Amino acid sequence: MQKKVRDMGIVIGSLPIGPKNCITDVAGVRVGHVTLDEKLNQDGTYACTGVTAILPHGGNLFQHKVTAASYVLNGFGKTTGLVQVNELGVLESPIMLTNTFGVPAVTQGTLQYMLDANTEIGNSTGTINIVVGECNDSYLNSIRACPVSPAHAIEAIHSASEDVAREGAVGAGKGMICFGYKGGIGTASRIVTVEQEITYTVGCLVLSNFGHSTEFLADRYQLKSNQSDSTLSPTDGSIIIVLATDAPLSSRQLSRVIKRCGIGLGRTGSHFSHGSGDIVIGFTTAHHIPHTSNQHVETRTQLREDHAIMNQLFTATAEATEEAILNSLSQAQTTKGRDGHVVEAYQFDGK
Repeated sequence: MQKKVRDMGIVIGSLPIGPKNCITDVAGVRVGHVTLDEKLNQDGTYACTGVTAILPHGGNLFQHKVTAASYVLNGFGKTTGLVQVNELGVLESPIMLTNTFGVPAVTQGTLQYMLDANTEIGNSTGTINIVVGECNDSYLNSIRACPVSPAHAIEAIHSASEDVAREGAVGAGKGMICFGYKGGIGTASRIVTVEQEITYTVGCLVLSNFGHSTEFLADRYQLKSNQSDSTLSPTDGSIIIVLATDAPLSSRQLSRVIKRCGIGLGRTGSHFSHGSGDIVIGFTTAHHIPHTSNQHVETRTQLREDHAIMNQLFTATAEATEEAILNSLSQAQTTKGRDGHVVEAYQFDGK
């Protein structure tokens, strides 16, 4: 059974982790996966891919939106919905992850799910903004076959729970490669404390598909491994980072916080390559914003910018991102995909 890096003695940072060390430590957040792992025909075509859904809460996301923001470290990506997220500062759909060519199907499936739950969309009220992120899994997955369907997106949403999220080669992470070894889904969390009474949680989930060498990792984390460096690496590679918190932040403040995900990513050796899609999507569950209201003003609570808690949130974000990336490696298993391609799991032998 694969382990989180913390279970192997690799401790990232100094802040305490949540009970599950998972994005679902943020109360109400749910994660669901659908994994495709099957031969499509006899010519080597293979589905080695999937869909991952992250839900900020278990209610109706269109009727009760959450404050959100996104940040692009390097924009070689094919996401949907981020323009409106940054313009309005709210999220009104699940955050969906998949492979590059699966974005249209996952967008369609998520849209259908939301239309079924909200008959007024497009009739008596406006349209809806669906958010989907992607990475390229074409070494293991027959991406041109477009095996992901709208039904897979709906299934991933229905499967979402507050349990510890599965990691590694699952869901959208099934076909991803990280540092030449098997990557995919990873998650971690941190707890910050204000005045010894109030705590806030920061949770991170990544879809890792970047990096060229584990030599930097071995040196930085003093890892012992008998494996030679893999000859595989994604073309520049990509990562989607999803950050959740229950800290009361405005969209602008949240944008400041999620920029610190780049620190955690950089600590693992990434330099945000030319052809890399390095994108962060963040939300806070502190505000549930009604779709309609009779009032012309609304009141929300937010943290003071100059309070020490902001720096703790920055630190928590960097630490959780770094650890989530390592967990995406340590939790992944050796995977076989199209045309007999195999990507080995990285053998973490601890410190």
